[in-house]
Amino acid sequence: MTFYAFLPALISRIFGYRVFMNGKSADGISLTFDDGPDPEYTPKLLDLLKRHGAKGTFFVVGENAEKYPEIVARIHQEGHILGIHNYVHHMNWFMRPSTVKRQIRQTSDVIERITGTKPMYYRPPWGIVNMFDYAKLGHLQIVLWTSLFGDWKKRIGADKLYRRMKRKLKPGQVFLLHDCGSTFGADRDAPENTIAAVERILNDGSKKGYRFIGIDKMIEETERTKKKGGAGKAAGASAERSVGPVKKLVIALWMLWEKLFHVVFRLRPVGDTGFFNYRIRKYSGPALRLQSGRELKSGEQIMEIHFENRMLVEMGMKSKTSLQLAIRIIREMEKVLPDMARELAAISKGGDIRALYGVSMIHRGGESLGFEMFDLPKGLFAWSTNLYLRFMIRVVHPSGNRRVREHGESLNPRMLIMERETLLKWADDSRAVRRVGRERAAAVKADETGGRSTRKAEAASASASSDSSSEGEFDDATLGKLV
Repeated sequence: MTFYAFLPALISRIFGYRVFMNGKSADGISLTFDDGPDPEYTPKLLDLLKRHGAKGTFFVVGENAEKYPEIVARIHQEGHILGIHNYVHHMNWFMRPSTVKRQIRQTSDVIERITGTKPMYYRPPWGIVNMFDYAKLGHLQIVLWTSLFGDWKKRIGADKLYRRMKRKLKPGQVFLLHDCGSTFGADRDAPENTIAAVERILNDGSKKGYRFIGIDKMIEETERTKKKGGAGKAAGASAERSVGPVKKLVIALWMLWEKLFHVVFRLRPVGDTGFFNYRIRKYSGPALRLQSGRELKSGEQIMEIHFENRMLVEMGMKSKTSLQLAIRIIREMEKVLPDMARELAAISKGGDIRALYGVSMIHRGGESLGFEMFDLPKGLFAWSTNLYLRFMIRVVHPSGNRRVREHGESLNPRMLIMERETLLKWADDSRAVRRVGRERAAAVKADETGGRSTRKAEAASASASSDSSSEGEFDDATLGKLV
């Protein structure tokens, strides 16, 4: 449930992963309306928008669109944008992936039959996505919102609703409103207040020189702004990395959830930084042939290491470049290995533990620390882990969105295995272990490049390691040389 529902919704709202919710426009504002069409209120709203020359975006419920095709046709004919809001107003958290896909397809077919145009935008009910929404939507762009106002409740009243909207009236905003009150939790006549408040907002916006544009134009202008150099680009980067009070609150809730995860799975802290935890469990994967000649078999005890998401978030916020982030992660792992070794030697029945085990997207360079790398067995766990770690790369990596987009095929999580004997050496002589690891990594590198000089590989490693402040584009090969 955490992976399928909670994390996708949380990460989408905090970091805008795979969704559009906040525009960058000099003077444009997008009014979006959910749950319609409604035979009484949607025509009144269309009349209002027409009088003001404003364009809106309507995320329609499929069954309502089938009941009132003439309203859908009018929305399209008057230049507004039509989007999908499921066929029935059900939350995606509680539907199977195949059901969500069917709901979207049904609604898309209804809109296309009426207008002759396939919709391009999708807003899940309550803005709640699940993991499969990202993989199953095809050409559709998920659209959330910048501001919502509780306009589905009539008791708010038109005046209070207007004041809430006025406070948010500025370029780039995506307003979430409703033109239908027949869904669960809404009041039937609440759209009366919405229409009255929207009329006053349209007047205010006109006086300020603002345009009310469809979500298509807002996305187009946002993309154009992001591509511009200079101040526009710098402002965009600053906005991406800034953490406001709302984001801080949600991140705090996320960290609280992680603490609950630690309690449920009995994770134990290790080291002084609080960045790492571990648990003892039985290995359940395929047999792995290790370099010593031994096998790690299913059912044998392992020490499973867990990275704190807090560590990744903090490092991502502080690192100016992706190269710095990679160096920081490797250094923290190196610092904690002696503590892991001492923990292994001290815990009850530690002699039964065969290896240290972890899963990581950033795994190049692990050989120099004594790890061996193995592909995750194909299946649900490998697939879901891949998606989750791509989330994390986008969240904490300074250029995570671009990296996942451009190098997604090379970003694959792998198992990191360190044999018990290798880990225990870190307790007494970490430098020796580091040298052994570097020699092993250099040998692997030489083998991969057709037997070129191991000394040359080591020299490149040492040279790269000495320049910890290097700037530039991070890639897996660079990280391998750094360590």
